[in-house]
Amino acid sequence: MFSGNAVWPGPWASRLRGHGNSQFFRNNGPVQTFVQNSSYWALFVLAMLESACVPIPSEVTFGFAGALCSASFAASVGLAHPLNPFVVILVGVAGSIVGSVVAYEVGRSAARAIVGRWGKWILISHADLDRSETWFGKWGAPSVLIGRVVPVIRTVISLPAGVARMPRQRFIALTTIGCAAWVTLLTLMGRAAGSNWHHVAKIFHTLQWPIIAIVVLLVVWGYVLRWRHVRGDRAR
Repeated sequence: MFSGNAVWPGPWASRLRGHGNSQFFRNNGPVQTFVQNSSYWALFVLAMLESACVPIPSEVTFGFAGALCSASFAASVGLAHPLNPFVVILVGVAGSIVGSVVAYEVGRSAARAIVGRWGKWILISHADLDRSETWFGKWGAPSVLIGRVVPVIRTVISLPAGVARMPRQRFIALTTIGCAAWVTLLTLMGRAAGSNWHHVAKIFHTLQWPIIAIVVLLVVWGYVLRWRHVRGDRAR
């Protein structure tokens, strides 16, 4: 489905190449192809997978879907009718909630067992999980809410929320609010941009790299500090 010419679907491929964005569209063509061919079903699946910790760019998914809500752009790619922005948002939020709950439940149900078996290798103890529960009890709400619009964080935030056993009702409510805001923003921006939506997506991609770098550095730094702490405890 995503091989060969499927990466450059439809009569608009040559125009997009001409705009100097060929590499951008080669990288994200499979997502666009899936959305163009399967419409709302594709949006639900892609949103669900991203929220379940699969690194799928929601900027492309819902930016492109928003552009397909523009009658002129939809016609240019061969769609008989443009997508409905309200349905796009509704389906996107629904898929995001389902994927988030799946990741949350995995973290909630499996974390203790994983730590019990492999905790000494991954430098995590049950006491660490207890502390994470306390931390999420205090700061979990803003973490989940804000995390839904931060690159990398929005894809994985459900897992630590489950590990920390954040109350389900609160987690689902905050997830719904955060995902609704993010999906709505992307959809409306894509619709407003129309055939130029890829410029908006490129801006998102450019802005997200510094954030990704900061997150990675923080994770590495935290792991080094944890390793030193554990080594010190063992020495004592």
